[in-house]
Amino acid sequence: MRNSRCLRLVIIRHSTDAMNQRAGDYVPIRDAEDVQLGMFDKPLPCFGCGIGWFSLLLGFVFPLMWYFSAILYLGKYYNKDPRERSGLAACAIAAMMFTVAAVITLLVYLL
Repeated sequence: MRNSRCLRLVIIRHSTDAMNQRAGDYVPIRDAEDVQLGMFDKPLPCFGCGIGWFSLLLGFVFPLMWYFSAILYLGKYYNKDPRERSGLAACAIAAMMFTVAAVITLLVYLL
């Protein structure tokens, strides 16, 4: 009897259903008519694709953009907007690959 009672209290206490929450233990739900924009409801800069992906595409014409984005990635710029993380990481990988290719090309050319 005691075990089922404890189990029932745990289930009720940790329920995510708003109707099962006690008076002081609820999570406020935003009003559907609230016009306040959330942090990530705003579009990303650089034509909506973000600094990272834009720099990746532009880096094929101007490779220094990859290094600029790699510095932003290593400086944790994505903490301002986590949606930027994947694009900045792609640029860091592209910068590393470009560096390796440039070093190999110079070694072959000079030796």
